[in-house]
Amino acid sequence: MRSRAVFADLWELTKPGITGLVLITTVVGFYLGCAGSVDLRLLFHALLGTGLLAAGTNALNQYAERDADAQMKRTKRRPLPAGRLRPSTALIFSTGISVVGTVHLALVVNPLTAALGAAALVMYIFAYTPLKQRTAWCTVVGAVPGAIPPMMGWTAVTGELGPHAWVLFGIIFLWQMPHFYAIAWLYRLDYARAGFLMLPVIDEEGRRTARQIVLYTLALVAVSVSTTVLDLTGALYLVGALTLGVGFFALGLQLALSRTGAHARRLFLGSIVYLPALLVLMVMDKV
Repeated sequence: MRSRAVFADLWELTKPGITGLVLITTVVGFYLGCAGSVDLRLLFHALLGTGLLAAGTNALNQYAERDADAQMKRTKRRPLPAGRLRPSTALIFSTGISVVGTVHLALVVNPLTAALGAAALVMYIFAYTPLKQRTAWCTVVGAVPGAIPPMMGWTAVTGELGPHAWVLFGIIFLWQMPHFYAIAWLYRLDYARAGFLMLPVIDEEGRRTARQIVLYTLALVAVSVSTTVLDLTGALYLVGALTLGVGFFALGLQLALSRTGAHARRLFLGSIVYLPALLVLMVMDKV
């Protein structure tokens, strides 16, 4: 029973929901990069390495933030702040799977994909994580590693970066900003208690946050349609992307005008609907 409990805590340490989203965006990048039929063997190895690396990154993040997590209501029951796991166990586990994932990508997929994954880990743990308690720009920094997985899927099958890979990066990067601002808006008191300087925490009236949300959702509409401009997706995707983008922008605008928790929650829920729908359209209408 004890070993089962430890396994469950280690699993929770990897943030399965976030790791799952990483794998989904990796699959989309991989599929869009395929010139012909999908190489299932290569896809499996790309997902295995990326999944281990993403899980390790999430676990390392929880290790680094264990003291801050203990101060927040929404995170104090996590394995480390709750005392169910030793920090040394978490560090060995997270470092181990991160190294295994990186080496697997380098040896079985290609060095470029491994390098992108390693860069995402380094930026997330050694830049984004400490910056959360120093500057409101941390969210922008944190969105960079979060947008790398679709590029990894692309490079896994093509072996190179190009305009299409950067467009995929841009879509995920821009989507993350209103998504995380909405979360920070809803939990601003919790973040403040832990000393995290998210923009909604230091922006008490919410005006700066509202402007940022409107600008990022508007930019997302423009970047999302560029896959069709670059002949990666077709007309069906274009219409769908515009429709979804306008709807997402409208939710951001509502929050900007009202600056209420209710509209922040609507924007958060809208972001959860927007991204999967957009990715499905990409896959369905790939040129």
